[in-house]
Amino acid sequence: MIESTFCFLSGVGFATEEKWWKLGLSNWHRFLSHPDVPGVGRSRKAFYDRDLALAEQQYQEANARFFARQLASRHQWRLYQWLRPKAVYLDIETDSFGQVTVVGLYGRGTMTSLIRGDTLTDRRLCSELGQYDLLVTFCGMGFDVPMLRIQFPRLRLDQPHVDLCPLARTVGLRGGLKSIETAIGIARRNDLVGMDGSDAVRWWNRWRHSRDAGALERVLAYNEADCVNLEPLADSLYCRLAQRYHAVVPELSAGAPI
Repeated sequence: MIESTFCFLSGVGFATEEKWWKLGLSNWHRFLSHPDVPGVGRSRKAFYDRDLALAEQQYQEANARFFARQLASRHQWRLYQWLRPKAVYLDIETDSFGQVTVVGLYGRGTMTSLIRGDTLTDRRLCSELGQYDLLVTFCGMGFDVPMLRIQFPRLRLDQPHVDLCPLARTVGLRGGLKSIETAIGIARRNDLVGMDGSDAVRWWNRWRHSRDAGALERVLAYNEADCVNLEPLADSLYCRLAQRYHAVVPELSAGAPI
């Protein structure tokens, strides 16, 4: 989808982008190979060609962070198919005072849980997140990322970010993460069904006060489900959105790029 995206060009919105697609200019290469585009003057065409050639170069060099700067946040979902093998699915837990207690990171088929007072440090968090080229969250723009930036000011989150919450609303899926999971058939461990963020706070407090290992396991299991389930949700939302934009979406296979 990213190679069919033109909305990062100056003055180009979805209406213009769609018009170009209908003219057969379905990707950067086709636009660049056409000397003339209806409605685009010669000097403007040269300006667009320069920006598209740069984007193509950055794409070939796998520079995801270039597109984080060029694409508005509402369009960064278009990077998902390209960057899926290098995506990290993130979710945090907090205590009653808003302090981050657990940062869950699911990437490349592996779950990493960073725990306050143990493995959750500035250095470790920066190291873990620096390995990935795409950040995927649910409500992360309004909660997870601001919380992490405040409490870990050395953290650089400069990769593209796909927040699945507004994307879900775009395709008609309302409610929180758990209700949307249920609506599209994503399952959780039986003992986690019905558990929410307030339960995670309660179990964390139990761990903090009494060092109940079972309570910590519950918090980590809950957080892991929140992270791991973001991957099939992101797959589903990307496919729905790409089809809405008339893009070709290859069939998904477990653990492989779309």
